[in-house]
Amino acid sequence: MSAPTRNRPASPAPDTVDDADLVVARTRHPWRWVISLAVLVVVAQFLHGLATNPGWDWSTFARYFTAESVLAALWMTVKLTLWGSVLGFALGVLLAVSRLSNNPVLQVISWTYIWAFRSIPLIVQLLFWFNIAYLYQTLSLGIPFGPSFFEFDVTGVISGFTAAVIGLALHQAAYSAEIIRAGIISVDHGQIEAANALGIPRHRQFVRIVLPQAMRAILPNAANEVISLFKGTSIVSTMAIAELFYQVQVIFGRNGRVVPLLMVATVWYILLTTVLSIVQHYVERHYARGSARALPPTPRQKLLAKYREIRDTGIGAPRGATT
Repeated sequence: MSAPTRNRPASPAPDTVDDADLVVARTRHPWRWVISLAVLVVVAQFLHGLATNPGWDWSTFARYFTAESVLAALWMTVKLTLWGSVLGFALGVLLAVSRLSNNPVLQVISWTYIWAFRSIPLIVQLLFWFNIAYLYQTLSLGIPFGPSFFEFDVTGVISGFTAAVIGLALHQAAYSAEIIRAGIISVDHGQIEAANALGIPRHRQFVRIVLPQAMRAILPNAANEVISLFKGTSIVSTMAIAELFYQVQVIFGRNGRVVPLLMVATVWYILLTTVLSIVQHYVERHYARGSARALPPTPRQKLLAKYREIRDTGIGAPRGATT
């Protein structure tokens, strides 16, 4: 039999090391800096070309950037975007709800509408509404297949602007309907079942439970559609409507300064798209409440946090240094 083991004295515990005394090795990323430097060189060359190339003709750009005719055309573009978005998304809500309803007639009509207006190019739709008076010289309101109470001339009612708004709104409705439908079906169905069990009316379920959660999925795609519509209004120039791109074409058709006038339109498109993107960020931030413990930081908060991080890293004393 083996001899019984004797109790050996416990070895002394190693000295505890304070976390502040640990030396953290920094990770090296040489290729990251090489790629960043190459990109900065390309950007610097591009900016140098913008400043020194006489072909950009910045004096002409400055002369027409805030010209009265350009600002009036810009306001026309904003109005087309506003009306097309409001009417398009309002009709899109009805189409989305119809597709999700239990009524087979509404389902078929909604699906057919979406299929048709997504299949026909926007320019064809705009030209069709612009020439609607060729098919219908008058419109009347009254009993279907019976007598009419009011009758009016189509040419006097549907102007070029009205035709453009109708075409943009009907086209936008087909895409917004699918965006809204996708947002609605992304909501957990268990919450709707719980609301039914509590006896909450259907319209209250949609407004209070479904819509706030669906907006988190709807907003990014809806904002993209609005921005696309804002830029897509340039297509109404085929209808001789004085929106931004049409007016720019008229001006460089007279003076031949194509590049600076195109830059006028480009910069205005960039500025207003930036404004729409900022609005999108804060609307998404509003509807993010309740989905996370902390709201996503704003761009200003991100910049301040990055500045503090760089400042603290630059002026902080080395770890483990003694005084």
